[in-house]
Amino acid sequence: MPKLIPVSMLALSLFMVTFSVNLQAPLYDTYAAESDVGATAVTIAFAAYVGGLMPTLLLLGGLSDRIGRRVPIALALILGAAATALLVYAPSWTSLVVARSLLGVGTGLATTAGTAYMTENLGVGRAKNAALIVTSATSLGFGGGALATGISLGIQGPTLLPASYIVLFIAAPILAVVALVLPRVDRPKHVSLVRLPVFPTGTWMFGAAMALAWSTTGMTIAVIPLELAANGLGGWTGLVIFLAIFVGFLCQPIARRMTNDRALALGFVLIPLGFCVLLVGVWLKLLAFVLIGTCITSAASYGFTYLASLAEVSLRAPNDRARATAGLFVYAYFGFSLPVIASGALADVLGLLMALAVFAVVQVTVIAIITMTWKRRFASSIAAYDAG
Repeated sequence: MPKLIPVSMLALSLFMVTFSVNLQAPLYDTYAAESDVGATAVTIAFAAYVGGLMPTLLLLGGLSDRIGRRVPIALALILGAAATALLVYAPSWTSLVVARSLLGVGTGLATTAGTAYMTENLGVGRAKNAALIVTSATSLGFGGGALATGISLGIQGPTLLPASYIVLFIAAPILAVVALVLPRVDRPKHVSLVRLPVFPTGTWMFGAAMALAWSTTGMTIAVIPLELAANGLGGWTGLVIFLAIFVGFLCQPIARRMTNDRALALGFVLIPLGFCVLLVGVWLKLLAFVLIGTCITSAASYGFTYLASLAEVSLRAPNDRARATAGLFVYAYFGFSLPVIASGALADVLGLLMALAVFAVVQVTVIAIITMTWKRRFASSIAAYDAG
């Protein structure tokens, strides 16, 4: 079988797994209204995704080393469809929590197995190309699901069964079968089914950058839509979430031409810049600023930082890519969830705008600390090299 076919099918499968993750985002306020809950509950439901994903990354990040890459990917597709079906059958905040947890499990299985599988299909010498395909497919998926539902609701009107859900119900089972018949190019290892993630030496900075970048994306996806809805701009939620990820996808070819360190440094500059622009837009109720800020944060999160980090850990752990990828996403999803929950709780006390302002201050402070630490370590390494 030509490499183009399995690579294309794998990319499409990863797209569909992540497509299901934010598919329900434009309906968050509807599910919350069904159960009469506030901002804290909405952000908890959003972060329940990480509640399913973290145990998967921490305990099953190397599962595909034992059972092969194909089964975890097929299972992730089925979990995405099942989670979405639950929301159709019983639309409520409780169902959203359960669905998000299932989606987290599926993402954890697919991203770890998929990254390793893509590299094995293309060859170790093309690890950065493999990372680019994985980040492109997943970025389009994460953003495309929300946009598809937003468009569906715009065409159909208010509904709990948008056309985007139906697309998932049809495509996911078909792709699950396709995934199972793809050629097996990995060599099974006789290892424990439960395997902890690994954190390759020298990659902590990339993990920290992922945590910061994805915390900003988490705020954009979970908290910003609540403020948009409060200002009568709820119809723009799908586009905002799509831009929060899609612009990063457009920047990935640029990031690929840069060294991983340079791409990371650029990400550190764009993360706070984008969120500050977005915050000004929310404060002044200027949709243009909200969209521009979202695009800048997207370039940082899903463009330069995501690709650089994934490529770096893949290169530094050639014999343990699945578990190294799991380790990177442990960083990323801690950032994706904890600040969002804290901001949701703060929003119920101080208001959404004040919660966003507090997040911006903390974000800038943490970036400054990490950057100074990075510079010191780099200077120490140069001094040690010169002394040697």
